[in-house]
Amino acid sequence: MIQRKTWQRFGILFLAGILLSWLISCTPASQSGDTLDFWTMGLPRSKFGAYFDPLISEFEKDNPGVKVKWTDVAWDGMQSKIQAAVAAKTAPDVVNLNPDFAFQLAGRGSWMELNDVIDQADRDRYLSNIWDASSLDGKTFGVPWYLTARIAIYNKAVFDEAGVTTPPQTYAELADAAQKIKAKTGKYAFFITTNPTGSGELMESFVQMGVQLIDQEGKAAFNTPEGKAAFQYWVDLYQKGLIPPAVLTEGHKGAIDFYQSGNVALLSSSPQSIETVKTNAPDIAKVSVPAPPITGSTGKKNVAVMNLVIPKDTDKPDAALKFALFVTNPKNQLAFAKEANVLPSTQESLTDPYFSQAQDSDALATARVLSASQLKDTEILIPSRKDIKKLQQILYKNLREAMLKKTSVDQALAKAETAWNQTVGG
Repeated sequence: MIQRKTWQRFGILFLAGILLSWLISCTPASQSGDTLDFWTMGLPRSKFGAYFDPLISEFEKDNPGVKVKWTDVAWDGMQSKIQAAVAAKTAPDVVNLNPDFAFQLAGRGSWMELNDVIDQADRDRYLSNIWDASSLDGKTFGVPWYLTARIAIYNKAVFDEAGVTTPPQTYAELADAAQKIKAKTGKYAFFITTNPTGSGELMESFVQMGVQLIDQEGKAAFNTPEGKAAFQYWVDLYQKGLIPPAVLTEGHKGAIDFYQSGNVALLSSSPQSIETVKTNAPDIAKVSVPAPPITGSTGKKNVAVMNLVIPKDTDKPDAALKFALFVTNPKNQLAFAKEANVLPSTQESLTDPYFSQAQDSDALATARVLSASQLKDTEILIPSRKDIKKLQQILYKNLREAMLKKTSVDQALAKAETAWNQTVGG
């Protein structure tokens, strides 16, 4: 009797298990409790949790059954971490990268191609020049998110002491101001890193001066009169002592540090740097004034783009794309831009008065308006290539040798040309 009841219970449990398995298998994916892994870069919870937590809750409410797990990765750790995750097929479903990092994996087909899955109406929400910035070989792999457009921030007290009444807007004007500032104050006008692993600002200056970096076949195109003039410009500034010797060793952070110390009169950076200076060097902040960015004969202006990419191997492509479009829609971009003091990439967001109105006494707001006003005229100045950092290393290495008088400018250009063409198989 006991044995019979035991088997009856077992049969009931067995049938219940089958029924439960059938119900689970018939549950739509959107109702199955799937979790989207979302990585941001350099947006820590301590500072941005108040923005992302409600944003994620709203998305989860609108998409029952889908959960979002947000992880922030430090800027200097993201590149190695995302490369390892993609290789191991453990990448997040949505990840925040800049084009530089993303390009290195886009050439290997690591990201979902968006041309066929995002309709034209959605694409038209974004600035067209910014949408194009996330494309490689005609294939779009990133949804534009937030932007920073470079401006100049100058120390009016140092400029006044040197008798320079107008901040320079071109590299030619910058060289003239540098001589006057050094002669009258003993200080430097400008800092730009030549560290091969530093920022691409120096390489961008070549483009602004009219240099074509590579041709359509990917081979070196910079060994030209324009390329020689650009190399000679920076060599002359260094050898005349008009830029700090530390440009050989320090990264872009060195520019901010030198400016905050009062030893450099002009900082080329984003509007956020005004807040940094205000925190770290309030006396310098009081005499800091935003101005249009430095450019060359071309008039070209740079923009830095952050986007959201989706790994090709995600098992939740529809939910991942829906989340990426949600994070970057006009409403959410406007809110994030105000929270982080950055610029949105959506046209509708930029019509908000926040980006067009500022009081003269508010340096940060003035910088923001100045930065936003030039967005439609900005572009990614560096070619979209997965190996573009290698070109930077080659150019900087040979320029530094010319600065240190180890070689001539002509020889430096020729060596850089040969090294790059060998890299690409030319």
